[in-house]
Amino acid sequence: MFDSYVENTLQYHPDRCINCLRCTQVCPHGVFGEGKGHVELMRPAACMECGACASNCPARAIEVQSGVGCAWAMIGAALRGKDMDSGDCCCGGEDGSCCK
Repeated sequence: MFDSYVENTLQYHPDRCINCLRCTQVCPHGVFGEGKGHVELMRPAACMECGACASNCPARAIEVQSGVGCAWAMIGAALRGKDMDSGDCCCGGEDGSCCK
């Protein structure tokens, strides 16, 4: 069973990557980094599942279900008028994640 508190839905297929580096440019948490021949998955636990990488990948080498995980927690906090730094974050918090 998927546990959104400690896992994310990010799937990267390096065999499809054309090394355009768009994912490295749009990812707000540095999940991807430049590699030889294709992009490298550097910090998968830092993915907040916003979907920017997948939306900008022309080769469809990245899949992620946006609307879950940290991005969803941030949107929910904003809608409720909460501050993510106030301790109300419920998206996990392992080292390298988007909050705590």
